[in-house]
Amino acid sequence: MTQPDQAKSLSKPSTVSTSQAERGKLRKIEKLGFFLLLLHKSGANRYWEIDALRGVAIVMMVVYHLAYDLVLLGYYQASVVTGPWRVFARVTASLFILLVGVSLAIGFARRSRQERGWRLFNKYLVRGLKLLGWGMVITLVTWIYMGKAVIIFGILHLIGAVTILAYPFLSLGWANLPIGVAMIALGIHLNQLPVSHPWLLLLGLRPPWLFQVDYFPLLPWLGVALLGVFIGQSLYPGGTRRFNLLEWDRKPGIRELVWLGHHALAIYLIHQPILITVVSALGALKAR
Repeated sequence: MTQPDQAKSLSKPSTVSTSQAERGKLRKIEKLGFFLLLLHKSGANRYWEIDALRGVAIVMMVVYHLAYDLVLLGYYQASVVTGPWRVFARVTASLFILLVGVSLAIGFARRSRQERGWRLFNKYLVRGLKLLGWGMVITLVTWIYMGKAVIIFGILHLIGAVTILAYPFLSLGWANLPIGVAMIALGIHLNQLPVSHPWLLLLGLRPPWLFQVDYFPLLPWLGVALLGVFIGQSLYPGGTRRFNLLEWDRKPGIRELVWLGHHALAIYLIHQPILITVVSALGALKAR
């Protein structure tokens, strides 16, 4: 064997081991992403229309937060907490939370065929706690950077709590419709009651002196999620789509919405820092 051939044969194991090490690192990163709910396994069991609607909600959320940041930084003169912008924000949140309920109903219908009792509930408990953990990250970050405007119980906290608390309702079927409506009505009533303490903040009783940038109490929003559960059980009985729908998930525009909906949590976590950075940078360039 010539010296060049010997050199080639000696270099192969090193190249192979390096490639295997890189793949091992990627697998570890991927597993961490799945564990933190930042990645999701794609497959035939996902319905593109649900991801696309969630993508629409993501776009609406980014539009609203862009307007909010422009007002906050003084580049846009409008009220984003009253009037049309408030309605826009509530429609966006309602769509998000309805889809949470739909997804819970579909997932429960599929998982309950194979699991029961604690093993089944544990999946919802673990997922809900992880989402609550991300919510606490948001709380910590806003406490550091926003002071009194800290987010105590925002939409991410709500979704985490709903993931756990909705479990007993997932087997009730059509009863979720009147229960959800009743919770919404009760929540609207509670939100208007004058209170002097924040002890029942999670239920919707907020004192007027406690300012909240992002506030989604269990009432009425758990009721909205239960309406989503009812919709999911009606349109996807047994976790299967009961209506015919063209497979448009590869069409331009819809494909991008599906991707956004598939990565909703990651986008939610990073979009505000990106928006604020971009708006601030553009403002600084304009001032020059």
